[in-house]
Amino acid sequence: MIQLKPLQKTDVDYFYKWLNDDDVIKYSLSIFSKISSKDEINRWFTSVLNSSFEIVYGIFLENTSELIGYTGFCNISRQNNSAEYFLFIGNKKYWGQGIGTRVTEEILEIGFYGHNFHRIMLTVSEPNIGALKAYSKAGFVKEGRLRKSCLRQGSYHDKIIMSILVDEFKSKSISL
Repeated sequence: MIQLKPLQKTDVDYFYKWLNDDDVIKYSLSIFSKISSKDEINRWFTSVLNSSFEIVYGIFLENTSELIGYTGFCNISRQNNSAEYFLFIGNKKYWGQGIGTRVTEEILEIGFYGHNFHRIMLTVSEPNIGALKAYSKAGFVKEGRLRKSCLRQGSYHDKIIMSILVDEFKSKSISL
């Protein structure tokens, strides 16, 4: 169904449309609400590709190689063997089809087995019900709440902090 592969410079073309769609960026990075021109998006995308503080993958459809989003890790701590997970599905046609859950399971495997992380955390906007379900299904546990920490479309909402530990992932994988 999907493949995670490194992003290429030419993949930026997909982001021009996605980052100019209010529905797509509604619960995403704050910077996405501040950039819209091709130049701004190009600068952001180049910084993502060149970052030594992030590990990023494109989410590609297996049968067509179409890019539908990106995922990876940021805020990596080698000292603590931990990272923050992010997921962005820009192509709305693929929302609600279980792709978020599948990507999350694959990226956790990469993080725990490929990068030796002990803990992977994330924050998710509380109104983003689909993401909350996907993360819970993949084994993430709610740890806390950042009250009214996110301003979108004139309203504040809470961000939920979730995490999964390597032992929890291993035991979940064994039971599948």
